[in-house]
Amino acid sequence: MKNEALTYFKAVPKRHNCAQSVAAGAGKEDLVQELAACGGGRAPEGLCGALYAVLRLAPASEHERIRKAFAAKAGAETCRAIKTGSGFPCEECVRLAAELSEEFL
Repeated sequence: MKNEALTYFKAVPKRHNCAQSVAAGAGKEDLVQELAACGGGRAPEGLCGALYAVLRLAPASEHERIRKAFAAKAGAETCRAIKTGSGFPCEECVRLAAELSEEFL
């Protein structure tokens, strides 16, 4: 899933935002269109779109663990905090979210 998600995210021309890339990498094409407005800090609660996508894919019982694991590596959960504080690049957020989806799904 990780390699597929990164392939979607880095494709030229750009057709997938971070959230869509994670969903597409997990083979959840039905979710891709729904996540079109969730990139660039526009996911609910201002969450990183990649994190939001993995939360949409995972069972609710795993959400807290996923959020903690993501924040531990990315430095935060929200797009704005990641971009302004931790300097963790979007590509790494996609990679991390894809890894977490492999681990928790």
